[in-house]
Parts: sequence; structure tokens; C-alpha cells
Amino acid sequence: MEASAPGRARRGRRQARAAGFPLFRAAVVLLSAFVVQAPPAVGHLIRLPRGFRLSKDVLKIVGSPNYPVKVYVMLHQRSPHVLCVTQRLRNSELIDPLFQWHGPKGKVISENSTTHITSTGSLVFQDFEEGMTGVYTCFLEYKPTVEEVVKNLQLKFIVYAYREPRFYYQFTARYHAAPCNSVYNVSFENKLLQILSKLVHDLSCEVSLLKSECHHVKMQKAGFQNELFFKFAVSCLDTEKETKPCDDQSCDYSRRLSKAKNLIERFFNQQVTVLGRRAEPLPEIYYIEDTLQMVWINRCFPGYGINTLKHPKCPECCD
Repeated sequence: MEASAPGRARRGRRQARAAGFPLFRAAVVLLSAFVVQAPPAVGHLIRLPRGFRLSKDVLKIVGSPNYPVKVYVMLHQRSPHVLCVTQRLRNSELIDPLFQWHGPKGKVISENSTTHITSTGSLVFQDFEEGMTGVYTCFLEYKPTVEEVVKNLQLKFIVYAYREPRFYYQFTARYHAAPCNSVYNVSFENKLLQILSKLVHDLSCEVSLLKSECHHVKMQKAGFQNELFFKFAVSCLDTEKETKPCDDQSCDYSRRLSKAKNLIERFFNQQVTVLGRRAEPLPEIYYIEDTLQMVWINRCFPGYGINTLKHPKCPECCD
């Protein structure tokens, strides 16, 4: 008996036999339909470390006479102002203050192209690099009042370089499949990866297959059916290879990856829409509606890692 056109490809449907087209050809035609005229994704995503706060206090860091203060500077960026005062002295009047900074390579001079000491004794790094990390000590000499004697204060800061983590999206999806030992499943898998890779290619992103398995699934109040379980990752390439900060929105990692995610989600939603409009029986291999799942995953570059115990004020920094 010939199957009627289904409204939607929901799990648990009985397998319908395709008429007039070979099994694999039907699946390829179905998938290829979604690559044509794929509209560009709208919207973008900009991420900041979880500990980041848009306030003036973040841009200025004061010292402590009791312990070294940790300072986090993103690679190739300008640092916050590191003040050669404590919180108490910051709000006090200082008579004839003298400031002197020493770093891992000796005395810090203001004329250096990578560091700058302001007229008030604050230390600022320009285009921060890994070799600039380490312990920085400020020596402050001042009078609380004109009548009092000169006081000396030594403040230590530990300066760390960090990168924001490069994250990626991990997807899982399920397809109604041909028999698990069928060569059509393998061919379909290759075609699916080609289409997904083509979708995100112009964004300098890539799709990598993590796992593909075929299983016999016992349906609720029904018999068995074959299903393909796909797991794949979507990540983007570094267009500038991180040698300089990228100001162009087209090479922003988060923005490109967010667009790639939107294209992938739209692709699977379109499969459901197209299947619902078919006037023919379903092909042997088709996407099972509502099985697409996504997980957001952080990753650090080699040599960097996240340590929330060591750096509680920068819990998402790769340092």
C-alpha cells in the first residue's frame, strides 16, 4: 500500500519506502535542497570573561601592603592602570610623592615603547606580550603632611598574561537510517559533512565529525528502527593568527562562530519544513525532528589553561 504524504517527520513513524528513486539518491536530493539560497545569519555574539565588569574600578588597580596584587592583562591589549598606592592612600593627599617601578628585567623606564609610567606614578602596559609577565614592585616615597617625616612604601603586583578562551559548539543529531550495515549510511554521512562544511566555509569556520554510530532503537509501543547518531563540532579559524588584535568585525571569532551556529540550526530546521511539504513517501534516511542538541565548550590554546582556584578573579581566563 502506498504511503500518504506525512505532515512532519516525527520519531516513531513507520518506515516508508521511496518510490521511483534509489535510496541514496533520495537522501542526497533532500540534503542538497538546503544548500541553495541559504540566507545569511543575523545577529552576533560578543563574550567577555565572567569576572569582567564595565566600571571605572576595573580600569584602575590599587596595591596592598599585605600581599601581592594579581593583575590580568589580555595579550596584545592595553593594560588597566596599576596604581602605586593603596586604597587608603588613593583617597589621601600626598606631599612630594616619588614613584619608582621595578619589573622582572629591572627598573621600568617611562620612555619604553611597551610600558608607560604616568605623571601620578601609574604603570600602564601597551600591546602586552607574554615576556612582560612577572612580579612588578613599586617604591613610593611621600609625606602625609608637610611637617611629618618622609614615609616609604613598597607594593608588589603579579602581572599575568591571558587569552580569552576560544570556544566551539558541539552538536548531536539523529537520522532515521538504512540498515546499519548498509553502505548508504556511510555515503549519506559524507554528503552531510560536505554540506555542513560548505555552509560555514565563507565564515572561515569548519565542521569536524566527532562520532557517527548506527543503532537499533526500540520505539515506544512500536517495533525497532535504525537510527544514525551524529556528533560533530563547529569551530572557526583564526584569520589573523592572533599576532595582532583584530578590529575588523569580519574576523571577530565570536561573531563568526555565532553566525555559523545559526546557519547549522537553520539547516536542520529547513529539513523538517521540506519533509513536511513532500508529496512523496519519506526517503530511507531523514532527519528526526527535535533531536538536534547543542553544547557550548571552552578551550584554551596550547600552553594556556583555566585555573579558577589560582585565579578566582578571572575564572574564564586562559593563562
